[in-house]
Amino acid sequence: MNDLNSAREEISRIDESMARLFEERMHAVETIAAYKREAGLPIRDPGREEALFARGRALIRDPAVESRYVEFLRQVIDISCRYQEELIHGRTAAYAGIEGAYAHIAARQLFPEGSCAGYPSFEAAYRAVESGECDCAVLPLENSFAGEVGTVMDLLFTGSLFVNQILDLPVRHALMACPGADLSGIRTVYSHGQALQQCASFIRGRGWDTVECANTAVAARQVMKLGDPSAAAIASEETAALYGLTVLESGINDSLLNSTRFAVLSRSQNRPVRSGVKDTAGFILVFTVQNRAGALAQTLNIIGAHGYNMKNLRSRPMKDLQWNYYFYLEAEGNIACENGDMLLRELGAVCARLKLVGIY
Repeated sequence: MNDLNSAREEISRIDESMARLFEERMHAVETIAAYKREAGLPIRDPGREEALFARGRALIRDPAVESRYVEFLRQVIDISCRYQEELIHGRTAAYAGIEGAYAHIAARQLFPEGSCAGYPSFEAAYRAVESGECDCAVLPLENSFAGEVGTVMDLLFTGSLFVNQILDLPVRHALMACPGADLSGIRTVYSHGQALQQCASFIRGRGWDTVECANTAVAARQVMKLGDPSAAAIASEETAALYGLTVLESGINDSLLNSTRFAVLSRSQNRPVRSGVKDTAGFILVFTVQNRAGALAQTLNIIGAHGYNMKNLRSRPMKDLQWNYYFYLEAEGNIACENGDMLLRELGAVCARLKLVGIY
């Protein structure tokens, strides 16, 4: 009994120490939650969690309890993430459009624990974050079928926000109409201009008239309000359910590989742990080059010399200088390291203007 009592007293002493350490850990979690809210980052970080598990295994001296400690650590991390969800619950994500638009769907996927606010344009959503009205904005960078979204790229160049996360959202269009409508009776199709282009073969083959709307959700709402069985909308299946429409046919895209890359923009720049390069790491630069021969080639050579794989380069006209252009560049690799610091210093010496827009 003495051994039992001694062991119980020892456990009580350890539990008391663990309670204090648990409080300290949760206070650190509060700081992390505030950072993630400000930077628009996801709550879970699988890479960081795996690193914690590996470190935890290395700290345990007794092999018999190593797996038990990892299990314990996994539960602590789950608790920490749930606490972060509670702290971040009030985060508001701005998007362009109305409820049911693809941007709204992307925002809900990225921030299921927060709220979403629709704005009439990309710029309005962007400015809502700059002013502090919203915590982050979810805006499209490019579509695999239609290409870049120039307005958003221009905002990246001229504005103050940073890209901290990227979501590749598959775009699967559906034809929808009021309940009771039949495919054979459709005469007019409403949708966003890009959606109409992306379903051009489907529409052309049936000889339908088309009406452009501000976005796919607006088209669905319009068809719902019309109540006309000869009118249909092209939008996502989620939008059909939202506006009480019946899906007449799914997957009507000319290409089923269609997807849109959405960026999460916020006022703070993500500063990841300065560790080894991750396979999924990437960054975005916008820059102008000096007006001399070979300036762009020199810039690209510097990026290649530092081992970064350039995956996207686009030029855009500068609105305030006629026939002058800036460049938008995406590259693979972790720039939050000494090599990245050297890259930015060298680029700063040859670029007339340089901005690290995002790390994701």
